[in-house]
Amino acid sequence: MSKRSVWRGPFIKQNFFKAIYLSDSKKIKTTSRNTFILPFLIGKIIQIHNGKFFIPINIREEMVGHKLGEFVNTRLRHIYKKKKTKK
Repeated sequence: MSKRSVWRGPFIKQNFFKAIYLSDSKKIKTTSRNTFILPFLIGKIIQIHNGKFFIPINIREEMVGHKLGEFVNTRLRHIYKKKKTKK
């Protein structure tokens, strides 16, 4: 999983942690992509910044132990344009 030592525990940004406990709504915005997903986040909708937009992610049980940034792509897929055919 992660290379962070066990005695230090999982990383959670303090601003993100405060926002979760102080807000009554299920939707929370964050730019902290390196924050670990812990069991108390299950069922919440977190909007994660990918560098341009905030993308909403619904936290499920399978996501616990991973980082928030793993579920949001930062790069767009390249799509080739179709050439126009002459008639």
